[in-house]
Amino acid sequence: MMDAKIMEKYVEKVYGYAVNRTYSRDEADELSQEILFTAIRELPKLRDENKFEPWFWGIAANVTRSFRRKLGKQRAMYSYDMPDDLLYEDCYFDENEELYGFLRAKIAMLSAMYRDIIILRYYEGLSTKAVSEKLGIPEGTVKWRLTEARKKLKKECETMEITALKPVKLSLSIGGEGNYNGEDIPYPTAYIDDALSQNILYHCYEKPQTVEELASLCGVPAYYVEDRINNLLSREAVSEVSKGKYRTEFMIFSEKTDKYYEDGKKLLEKAAEPFAEAMKALADRVENLNIYTAEKSKDELTYLYGIMALEALNKKHNPIKSEGYRLRYDGNRWLYFGSTGARRNGEFGKELSGNNFSGGTYCHYSYYLGGFSYRKMMYDLQINVCEDILDRGYTENADSLARLIKNGYIQKREDGFFVTVPKFPLEEYRRFCEMAEETFSEAVKVYANAVSAYAAGYKRLFPSYLEEDVMLMCNYLFLELYGSLCGIMREKGLLAKPGENWVCDVMVQNKME
Repeated sequence: MMDAKIMEKYVEKVYGYAVNRTYSRDEADELSQEILFTAIRELPKLRDENKFEPWFWGIAANVTRSFRRKLGKQRAMYSYDMPDDLLYEDCYFDENEELYGFLRAKIAMLSAMYRDIIILRYYEGLSTKAVSEKLGIPEGTVKWRLTEARKKLKKECETMEITALKPVKLSLSIGGEGNYNGEDIPYPTAYIDDALSQNILYHCYEKPQTVEELASLCGVPAYYVEDRINNLLSREAVSEVSKGKYRTEFMIFSEKTDKYYEDGKKLLEKAAEPFAEAMKALADRVENLNIYTAEKSKDELTYLYGIMALEALNKKHNPIKSEGYRLRYDGNRWLYFGSTGARRNGEFGKELSGNNFSGGTYCHYSYYLGGFSYRKMMYDLQINVCEDILDRGYTENADSLARLIKNGYIQKREDGFFVTVPKFPLEEYRRFCEMAEETFSEAVKVYANAVSAYAAGYKRLFPSYLEEDVMLMCNYLFLELYGSLCGIMREKGLLAKPGENWVCDVMVQNKME
């Protein structure tokens, strides 16, 4: 005799099977329980264990047919202006399976406010007074919602949203601060990055939507949307702007932002020549600081010193001020960003990490510039290893050393280990900042004017309710447009093109932002 415990691994499968063949969670619960109960009862009759799978799903199909017939007359009680010549016989369900399958799906796409009343009134046969008592709302409200639900169902049965057939792919990221690494400490986007959440966020972006509207747009039952909405609310990705209407609470970059990026780059052209001259002059002056340059070429270092100079000049010369990243639910300060495939602000990115909490004194800054190779920032213990190699020539952390060699931060040579990242001690970095202020005194004014002009058009790309976030992004344009400016300078022959495997990163002592 077969062991009934075999049913345990089928519980979730049966529930999924039931959900696809019913219109509500309550009905799915009931159907799945009947399937499992019947299978357990009939299991002693099965002698061949190899035939269990087809036998089990045969049981499920038979129980489902009986279950549906039992509700056949109840289904006939609500036509919602659908054809009114439907029969009450047992064959009723089979002859109208496609019609009622479609209608059940539409009922499932109603929000709970309407769906619960429909179920109680027509499926459980309760009077409007009984529904009122069960839900704790006035009977007049029940009648009004029933009327509204009928209207919604009629409208939904007449039209289908094409967006339900063409879901969007929304890439999500964050900017700001937080001790995330994407592995044992997931980024906040990991909790809202499923396909349905992406589509909800996309459809709620420029126009607030109700649960029913989202269900129709996404082509899924409303209770799935409600589950995702609750999660998105708790993750601060959406907000309820009015009763039952939801709106995405972050910027989404699309084709129009890409187009503006291409058109807006022209505004930077006036800054190209004076900025390139300042970058080269600064590179000449930094040679006197005698810092560790990791054997990088002067052309490569010119790009690095350029972005380091802008960071040093940012607070004083950035024409756009912002309050910074706001505090989030997890205690960190950051923002979500969405993209339909567009770039955020050209070819620039930045990552930083510090090791002040692990006994070290340096931070690692890793910049992405168009044409440069990208490599992730180092983490605390890895920065410590680089410090050890540079200061003492060896390290006792063999595991981190091996990882650093693998990722290209350290090379093993005949004469020992070689760190491939430039290093600025604190005093040298302070002197560097002074040099940047002196060398870029005129060029930074031209650049700041170009950033202001670019930001004026940039603000118009996004919904007005995101003004605070847009201002923060405009503040970051002062740094982010550096990548675009470098591209213009290369096109004009003012800077060398990046060589193969050029990387733009640096270790700076106690420069944690």
